[in-house]
Amino acid sequence: MRKALLIVLNTVALLGIASLALAAGLDPMAMGYSNLAAALGIGIAACGCGCGMGLGLKGACEGVARNPEVSGKITGTMILAFAFIESLAIYALVISFILLYTNPLGA
Repeated sequence: MRKALLIVLNTVALLGIASLALAAGLDPMAMGYSNLAAALGIGIAACGCGCGMGLGLKGACEGVARNPEVSGKITGTMILAFAFIESLAIYALVISFILLYTNPLGA
């Protein structure tokens, strides 16, 4: 139940941020909303990626502590997972730049 509630709340929040970004093109007084949407988008993405990396590192440390012989495999898998997680943050950064620079007159 808790996981479903978190998914619904995240979806509502992301749709709200997207509506702020889209409102910037319709109303000249709402141009600052694209800047707010870009800032919130990269902030949420960085927070989520940081939490994901922290949990991954925690699991890797626990795995190596329990079975030191497989530390090489765990380290390789962890680095690959960190690269995938970091790519999500980079995608969010690119989308934030798109929101910022598609409206050059934004406040």
